[in-house]
Amino acid sequence: MNTLVELSKVSFKDTKTDRLVLNDITLNIKKAEILTIIGPNGAGKTTLIKLILGLISPTTGTIKKNTLLKIGYMPQKIGINIFLPLNVNRLLQLSKKEHIEENVIDEALEKVQILSLKHQSVHSLSGGEWQRVLLARALLRGPDLLVLDEPAQGVDVIGQSEFYLLLSKLRNDLKCGIVLVSHDLHHVMAATNQVICLNQHICCSGAPDTIIHDPEYHLMFSKTKEIPLTLGVTSYTHHHNHRHDCVVSHD
Repeated sequence: MNTLVELSKVSFKDTKTDRLVLNDITLNIKKAEILTIIGPNGAGKTTLIKLILGLISPTTGTIKKNTLLKIGYMPQKIGINIFLPLNVNRLLQLSKKEHIEENVIDEALEKVQILSLKHQSVHSLSGGEWQRVLLARALLRGPDLLVLDEPAQGVDVIGQSEFYLLLSKLRNDLKCGIVLVSHDLHHVMAATNQVICLNQHICCSGAPDTIIHDPEYHLMFSKTKEIPLTLGVTSYTHHHNHRHDCVVSHD
């Protein structure tokens, strides 16, 4: 099946605060496609990721997953005691309860182009190298779907571009679906198949190359001081004939 995960009219309410975090979310996550989720702080992006991962259940609506779906998750970072002697190989060995064959680790590191770092201390890694190690860790399961939470955070501009090119290559080579939360629109759009602008509900969505000249998109960006229009960010489709106050933050 081409569809890996299907969300239909999904809503989520925080029972502690009685706040409706997400409302009426309908989307399909497909094989060999990159879906990018953007939106302001507090828009519900993290909650949506948790729903996709199955860490929480929707208050209303349904989430259907392909049979035997394997998901690889890449967090923003993981905490490691600075006094713990640990190299990349050992970190990946500890990523699963069962023993991992050396050739599996080698293949994952080679896919993210850092096989040479296998025996390097994790404490000496640069920001970009760390992100690739975390991506290799997510690949160990041979996932059908990769879920990445702001994967290029803390990486320099050149590193961001290279990372998103790598994601595009992985999508093409492995035919896996990729869902990522990102603020790095200028870099990520070239590889993205679909963009969703989230602000409790899906206020904008579509392919990034279909709405480059849409004035509604530019109007949304003009409302935030964090991302000036001069960045030349690629656009995405706005399907509504009404206006939102949905803006995109840039951290």
